[in-house]
Amino acid sequence: MSGLDGVGRRLAWPRPLELLAVFLRSELAAFPGRANVTMRCVLGCAIVIVASMTLQVPELALSLIAVFFVTQSNIVLTRVVALSIVIGTTCAIACIIGIYKLTFDYPLLRIIIASAIFFCSAYLMRAVAKLGLVFFLVSLIVIYAQTFADLTDNAEALVRDCLWVWVAVNYSVVLSLIINTLFLPAEPERQLRAAMQRQLATAHARLAAVIDAHEPAVRIAALDLERGALALQKLLRFSTMRHHYSPEDAAAWLACVAVVSRIFEAAAVLPDHAHAVTHGAGQIDAIRAVQDELVSLDHAIGEDARWLHWSASRQVPVSTSIPALDAMQRALIAFSDATRNAVAPTPPDDAAAGSAAMKAAEKPAAASSALPEPDIFANPRYARFSLRTLFSVLICYVFYNAVNWPGIHTIMLTCLVVALPNLGASSRQGVLRISGASIGSALALFMVAFVIPQLESVTGLLLMSLPVIALGAWVSAGSERSSYAGIQIMFTFALALLESFSPPSDLTEIRDRIVGILLGVGVATFIQMSLWPEGEADTLRAQLASVLRKIAALVRLEANAMFTGPRATDSPEVVATWAMIADCEMVLARVALEPDWREGETARITLLSQTVLAQSRAMLIAIEAFHHEAMIGALAGASMEGAAKFQSDVADALERYASQLEAEPPGAMTPAPVDPGALRAAPAGASALERLAQQIDAALAGLPRWSADERASGEFASAG
Repeated sequence: MSGLDGVGRRLAWPRPLELLAVFLRSELAAFPGRANVTMRCVLGCAIVIVASMTLQVPELALSLIAVFFVTQSNIVLTRVVALSIVIGTTCAIACIIGIYKLTFDYPLLRIIIASAIFFCSAYLMRAVAKLGLVFFLVSLIVIYAQTFADLTDNAEALVRDCLWVWVAVNYSVVLSLIINTLFLPAEPERQLRAAMQRQLATAHARLAAVIDAHEPAVRIAALDLERGALALQKLLRFSTMRHHYSPEDAAAWLACVAVVSRIFEAAAVLPDHAHAVTHGAGQIDAIRAVQDELVSLDHAIGEDARWLHWSASRQVPVSTSIPALDAMQRALIAFSDATRNAVAPTPPDDAAAGSAAMKAAEKPAAASSALPEPDIFANPRYARFSLRTLFSVLICYVFYNAVNWPGIHTIMLTCLVVALPNLGASSRQGVLRISGASIGSALALFMVAFVIPQLESVTGLLLMSLPVIALGAWVSAGSERSSYAGIQIMFTFALALLESFSPPSDLTEIRDRIVGILLGVGVATFIQMSLWPEGEADTLRAQLASVLRKIAALVRLEANAMFTGPRATDSPEVVATWAMIADCEMVLARVALEPDWREGETARITLLSQTVLAQSRAMLIAIEAFHHEAMIGALAGASMEGAAKFQSDVADALERYASQLEAEPPGAMTPAPVDPGALRAAPAGASALERLAQQIDAALAGLPRWSADERASGEFASAG
């Protein structure tokens, strides 16, 4: 047996490959809406390939990438991106023709003017987020067009090629808009309804497991809560942009999203099995009554009908011994009050607070995308970003002209593509570009060697191309961590095989493009690390401190709810907290990829941040369960001063840790356990409160010691 164990250990996958397999499994997994986006991409690309090959429209690869960009998760994003592409390409082609007309015989002047336009576009791309795609296209096309002016002295042919580029991009944009509008439309309101119905179905299944031990226990993890809350917020914002609801309808939708979020949060802390609660006729009736109401609410959401609260004939008990079930009842009662009047419903305190919180959560994102940054002309980072990008592009331009290797012109495009505001995001973009281009090139080489000699018609061309396009579309429809690789897979494959109207025969172009991408990523990374590098490690600490302060504010709000009643509940604050945790995760993913000359420093910050986020999630769930448990006693008229004091002490501990974490240099120490002794004086149910208090204390004790000179150790590595 020991020999077999040794063989098993020797044959085990290396740790990096195991992590890569886990990452790919997560990124390539199906989720609602992903197949829809993939089908629309494949359908649009198939029509574009047939149309371009039949009518001999050049630049087919650009037409295909326009289809990928326009095909978004819903029709609102599709129309916004389509409009941006049309405006960007039109402005870029106009600039190029103007440059050729004025400076074609003066190469130095042409490069200077093109560089000035590139600098301004890159500056505005960073400073005006809403029009970022427009300025990105202007800068990309203007600087890329300079590579062709060095290869010919025929200005008329260059202008004709530029006009064909405009036609190739914009006809595919219009075609994609038609497909996304008429075929398989992804309406955000329909997606919102489906997302709410999925969360209600999960809550229903959790309640069924409480009644019947034979029912499978559906678990709701912290990440599920986080993603569910953010998905409803995002889809509600898109629905509002799409339909422009009346104030009454908007209030009803906000109240509906609030109640579904609160029910889903409460379902996460339900007991997993039936033996975990005391059964009784009244308790089982209460559970089934809530199940009936969830089914009724599900039908009302799906059929756009008015929901009738407590439609069952039996009387619903006011409270039970299951805190999460009581929380669901309170959420349903609040929603019933919000929708009681068919005309101009006025939400009660809960729904109004939910509306305000969701609007507040959406406001920063909307404001940052709709208007220029307030420091558009004062922030030196914008000019530094533009100078870094322009400098790397010009270095690459001089290099490939000096070595007389025009095939590696992708070196210039790569410098702009990987130019993002911080090192981590740029590194990730570079890795995705290299990975996607490598996969696309490998597939193209395979097709040239084994498939193209067998092709005889456009049908064979589609059978060869559409599987690769489907792969790229599936990856592109995934998360931000990997979506760009899908675009690169398709684009590199199309550049190699679909650019001409005859079978390709020169394989050196595939090699040259890969070399250009590798050199471009290397040059761009070196320049960004050398000139005014922008990292996010320090801002990450500030964001983590903000999350802990938000949790502390939530705990204080719940402590006050012990005395003010259930209408001062905190579901909107919970949703906002999950949103802040999600933002921190995105920043952490970029920080983990930041190159750093200090050995182990990036790994140390990443591990510490992961530990803080993990304990924050655990603490948030335990705090919500503690609140639901304590509200039972508060509604029964019992004194809950001990529970309120414990919550205040937890909030104080979190605020102290957040202040220490945000200090310069950081000196955060693991908080001391909060004494739950005051809970023993509470009425019946104090044992459950003590158990939840121990979970909160465990999460506090898991917050790592964070100091400037500390190195990664087993102490907090095990906690992470």
